[in-house]
Amino acid sequence: MTEKNTFDLSNIDLSKGNPRNALVDRIRSWARINSPWAIHYNSGSCNGCDIELLTIITPRYDVERLGVKMAGTPRHADVLVVTGSVTLQSRDRLLRIYNQIPDPKFVLALGSCALSGGVFHDCYCCIQGGVDKVIPVDVYVPGCPPRPEAVIYGLVKLLDVIKNGKTNPTENKPTLIPSESELIDLERPAESA
Repeated sequence: MTEKNTFDLSNIDLSKGNPRNALVDRIRSWARINSPWAIHYNSGSCNGCDIELLTIITPRYDVERLGVKMAGTPRHADVLVVTGSVTLQSRDRLLRIYNQIPDPKFVLALGSCALSGGVFHDCYCCIQGGVDKVIPVDVYVPGCPPRPEAVIYGLVKLLDVIKNGKTNPTENKPTLIPSESELIDLERPAESA
C-alpha cells in the first residue's frame, strides 16, 4: 500500500554527501515554494501601507489560503515585505534584517515610498530612490497606499517568482504590478474611430 503524498526519491543526487541532507533540502525547497513565510519591515512610512498589509491577513482577504504566513523573526522568513522610504537611520537595520533571512530570499517593495521614495524622495533624512538602492527587490507594488487587491496580486506574482526559481539578484528583472489607474484603463473597451 502506497501513500499519495510521498516524495519521489529516485532523482536525489547522492554523490554530494549525506542522502539525508539531500532529502531535507528537497523537503525544505518544496515547503518554501508552497508556503512562504513573510516578515514586514517599515523603513519609514506613514503607516498607510502597513494598514493595507494588515488588511490582507484578516478573514476578509485571508492570504493564508495562498500559503503565505507572517513570520516573527527574519531567520524563519522567506520573504521580506518593505514599506516606506528608506531613512538613513533605518538603512543599516534593513540590511541586517535582509542578511538574517536564509537564502533564497525574496523582497516585495510595497507602496510608492518603497518604490521611489514617494513624497520623501528629496528629503535630507532619506536615501534618494527606493528600497532597491539598498537591497535587491523582486516585486514592486505601487500605490499610496496600494489597495489590498494589489498587494495580493503582488504576492501571487512573488509566488510565481519563487516557483520559477530565482536567478542572481543583479540579473533578476523585477516585476512591477500595474497601478490602479492602469488596471482601469485595461478594463475599458477600446474606442472605435
